[in-house]
Formats: sequence, structure tokens, C-alpha cells
Amino acid sequence: MSDQTISPPSKPAIRRLSSMSTTFEEMALGPSVVVPPEHMTNPSHAHETAAGLEMAKHRLAEKEKRPTDGQITPPTTPPQSNFTDQFAFAFDIDGVLIRGGKPIPQAVEAMKVLNGQNEYGVKVPYIFVTNGGGKTEQERCLDLSRQLEMEISPGQFICGHTPMREMAQKYGTVLVVGGEGNKCRTVAEGYGFRDVVTPGDIIKDNKDTTPFRKLTDDETNYSRARNFGETEIEAIFVFADSRDWAGDQQIILDVLMSKHGRLGTRSETFDEGPPIFFSHNDIVWSTSHQLTRLGMGALRASLEAMYKAMTGKELISTAFGKPQIGTFQFATRLLQQWRKDTHGINAPPRTVYFVGDTPESDIRGTNEFNASQLSENQWYSILVRTGVFQEGTKPAFQPNATVDNVLEAVKYGIQREVDKNTRSKVQQLSEEAETIVEE
Repeated sequence: MSDQTISPPSKPAIRRLSSMSTTFEEMALGPSVVVPPEHMTNPSHAHETAAGLEMAKHRLAEKEKRPTDGQITPPTTPPQSNFTDQFAFAFDIDGVLIRGGKPIPQAVEAMKVLNGQNEYGVKVPYIFVTNGGGKTEQERCLDLSRQLEMEISPGQFICGHTPMREMAQKYGTVLVVGGEGNKCRTVAEGYGFRDVVTPGDIIKDNKDTTPFRKLTDDETNYSRARNFGETEIEAIFVFADSRDWAGDQQIILDVLMSKHGRLGTRSETFDEGPPIFFSHNDIVWSTSHQLTRLGMGALRASLEAMYKAMTGKELISTAFGKPQIGTFQFATRLLQQWRKDTHGINAPPRTVYFVGDTPESDIRGTNEFNASQLSENQWYSILVRTGVFQEGTKPAFQPNATVDNVLEAVKYGIQREVDKNTRSKVQQLSEEAETIVEE
């Protein structure tokens, strides 16, 4: 795709909300940036990136609702800026920036480098792409702003379940599984799903559904009463890691093997149940524990095995998140919208450096998307040693580069771009010299 120069749009006001006092209700009122208290009066170096990507994501959402006619305004001179529009970074969070709820030591410095505190004085745009589920983009934004003590916007986040919002109009009653308390229902309803039920609702209707799990008083209060004998569940969405594998798997299998999603029935052919979707497929993930812990991909594998044992058939399921290509396509569209807004160029940055700690999802997804015909630019994978991948092991999917930590990854990518520009200038001078000689 060729770079198209367009007129940058006017910038509407964006709200600055304190990371220590704002609420999710305030964040949902419109474009906003979450700001540490010390930066409330004077925007930090991170403000431009956070605000620019917040507006880009809102414009993408508006485009999905009201597609444009494809017309492009006449070329104009892009605004002066110390931002590069040639490359960007995308980061996994757990194991790259955060581990066990605390910042990895080099993470704060890495963000400072991207926000212009480097020898070249250049700012580099960046986004966060995580398979972690069960929280809205607003909640993850608030968490990371507090952890890294920097300005961040919800527009910079792409979660594993973010693409699920595009399915909200397709299905009526849906079963949403995973996460803490009632959070996943809140996320799903925020995405526009019209009728969301949870395992708690099902147990409240029939306590014998899960013989070994009883609802707590809190769970009973936020679970909703309804007659599931008259309810048809049209789809199952696993938004976040299950907190009760036995109970959740029992309920999921009941729905999968039912007649048209009606609990208490059993299909004779086992092909009448609703589809099931997972927000990601990570078998393991990095926590504060010294060893990796089981993730949603392990739950998916367990369900597939049990479904096969009970029905004799293979379970057909769909996973979003990394390494699925759709996640990288959405990230590309977001960065393209940012470049269009800030530099007047209707094309994504030419290179995106993806920094991750999990070869099976981060590196595999980056490499496969880069090699696919769907990629309009270069995606370059960098593996760090601070999470799932550990020194002395051979990654199942080979990265373009392996470094110790996120700070080294940022320095590596910036230096690679500087070297590319230097080679390009040398080649240009050489071609000009050859032209003079020929003349």
C-alpha cells in the first residue's frame, strides 16, 4: 500500500484524569488519558503518544459504525513534530513490563526512552497488546498507569477479547466465562452484548449443576435469576482465565452438548450446540511464581479432550488474541489511524517492533502475520528473557532478535532504524555520485 498524504483532522479536547481518583464511569464518558497526580498540571513526555492513540482508537470505532466513502482530501504538508512516523513498538505486558503486579526494573526507563529521552531526541509511538482478559481496556489502562507511574490511555490497549466486541450484534443470549466476580459480564455488556449470562446465574437457577461448587453470598447477590429451561444460549465466550475449572468446564460441556444451547437437554448428534470462543490460547503465562502457571490455552485443551472422550467428536473452537492474525490486523489499523491523524499519511508505520516473552504466542503471532499476505508493513519480533522464555531453552518459534529485557529491546529497535536510515542515505549519495559521473 502506498503512503497517501491527507489533511490531519482537528483535535477535539481530551480529558486528563488522575490515576489515583478517577473512576471507570468517568473513563467511559469519552476520550481520556490517565495521568499520575504529579503530571496533572503539566503534561509529561508521554502525553502526546497517549492522547494521539486514544483519539485514533475512537476514530476507528466511529469508522466501524459509519464507514466513509473512501475519499481522501488533497495532499498537505505534515505538521512539524519530533515524533517518528516510520516505526512503532508493540508490547506484551506480563513478563515484559510487569511481573507479579510489579514493574520489571527496566520497564520505566524503556518508556522514557520511547518518550524522547534518548540521544536522538525522537519520540516513538507504542501500544500494548495483551492476552490477559477479564478486564476492560480502561481498567488495564488504570492498572498500568499506576504501576509505571506514567500517562497512558485506553486507546493504547488491545486485549485478547477486544475483537469480541465485533460479535456483539451477531448473538443474542451468550454465556461469558472466567475472571473475577462479575467483571467479565461487565466487559461483555460494555462491548454491546445484549443478554449476558454467567456460570453463577446457571448455578443460582439449579444448585445441582455443579455438585462440588456452592455460590458464596457475594456470588449469589450478583448472579441473576432466570429460568434456563426456557433460555437458548447462542454462543459461549471465555473472556478470562477460569477461577473454577471443574465447575466452569461442567457448565460449558453441558451447553456444548445441548440441543440449541438449552440447558437440561442433550443432543443425540452432538452438532446442535452453540459455538465457543476463547480470548486467547496461551498454555502458560508468567506470574510472580518462579515457574510459569497454566493459562486459558490449557483450559481449552482440557475441554477439547473431555469433549472428545464424551462425544467421540472433535471440538471446534475459535481463539482470538495472540498468535491469531486478527489481533495484529487490528493493531495495524490502530497505528495507521494514528499516523493518519498526526502526520497526514494514510499508511501504517513501515516497521512495528513487537516485544514479547512467550515464543508460542508473541513471537509466533508476529512472525506469521509478517509473513502473511495480510501484512501491509514489517512486523519484527523481539524476545525478552524476563518472562516465560528462559535462557538455556530453545524457543519453539525463532524471534528476529533476543535480548535480556524490554529496555534492551527498545534500544535495539531504535538503533536498527538509525542504521537503516544511515544505509539509505549512503545509498542515495552513491546513486547521486554515479549520476554525476555519467553526465
